[in-house]
Amino acid sequence: MMNPLHNHFLVSMPQLRDPNFSKSVILLCKHDESGAIGIVINKLTEHCVGDILNHLEIPSTSETFTRNPVLQGGPVYPELGLVIHNSGDRYTESSIRIDENLYLTSSREILDDMAQGIGPEQALLSLGYSGWGPGQLEDEIRENSWLTTPVDRSILFSDQVQDKWRLSTRILGIDTLHLSDQVGHA
Repeated sequence: MMNPLHNHFLVSMPQLRDPNFSKSVILLCKHDESGAIGIVINKLTEHCVGDILNHLEIPSTSETFTRNPVLQGGPVYPELGLVIHNSGDRYTESSIRIDENLYLTSSREILDDMAQGIGPEQALLSLGYSGWGPGQLEDEIRENSWLTTPVDRSILFSDQVQDKWRLSTRILGIDTLHLSDQVGHA
């Protein structure tokens, strides 16, 4: 297995035409010999956080919070709500630790706290996730479907969702205008 890539961005190459992943940036939350789990951080659902809270009958005291968009985290379990956040170990029973002070949580408690304004300082709500079986992601990387780069939290938590793909390639010194959709190996 390649070096584990959790706490990295997967940045799709232009030739990746799958509508779930075209021009996508994925936060890899877990990557080991059993496969990988990630959240697409630059595609939105038609929902705002308030819609999800209303559906779950969670009252909110934060009008600003309820207007936040909800990410389309990937095609796996699109009804599952997941929160990427920086709340330390407060929700550890239902969390995957991605890095120091960066977690993926499925707890309803975090939504209750966020709705009351006592949740994490930085958080993104997604529906669904992206997943790969053993060796599948490594094969896709070898096929030039993905670039990898360390996570940049300013991009991760940016409100400029439509710019995340371009900004993520710039971490590597690549201008998306110069990326080809042709595949090849040297």
